[in-house]
Order: sequence, then structure tokens, then C-alpha cells
Amino acid sequence: MDRDARLKRLRFRAHHRGIREADMLVGAYFDRWHESWDEADIVWFEAILEEQDVDLLAWAMGKTAVPERWQGPMMTRLQALDYMKLP
Repeated sequence: MDRDARLKRLRFRAHHRGIREADMLVGAYFDRWHESWDEADIVWFEAILEEQDVDLLAWAMGKTAVPERWQGPMMTRLQALDYMKLP
């Protein structure tokens, strides 16, 4: 699958998580950062989309420790929350 098709699929998945708060968090993160992603970043994002919404929200808000496999610059950006526009 080419990059554009992958990003379109990821955009849909990021904005349709199932929990409104997760839709806002993950969708806004995707919208803010996807243009600068390299292949490794896309793979990371594809993989983290498989995690549960409650876990993603807890990690982003610093409520629970981030598992080692998710730690790094992508998670640091997710935790910044400065890319979200609240309604």
C-alpha cells in the first residue's frame, strides 16, 4: 500500500476510535503530526492504534506509566496535548 493510502486509512482509524475523548486525542495527534512522519513513525502509529482507548488516554494524561515499547519521541508528543483544540 502506498503512503497516501496508508495515511488515509490511519486518519479514519484515528478519528473513529469509539470513545469521543480518544477520537479527539488520537485524531488531533494524527492531524498535527502525520505529514512529518517517516516509515518508522507510521509503523509506530499503526501499532499503537491496536491499543485500548482507556490505555491510550491514561498514558497521554500521565495517569499510568507508559510501557517501554511505546516510550520515545512519538509518545512524548502524544503526551504534550498541545495539538488538541477543545470544543
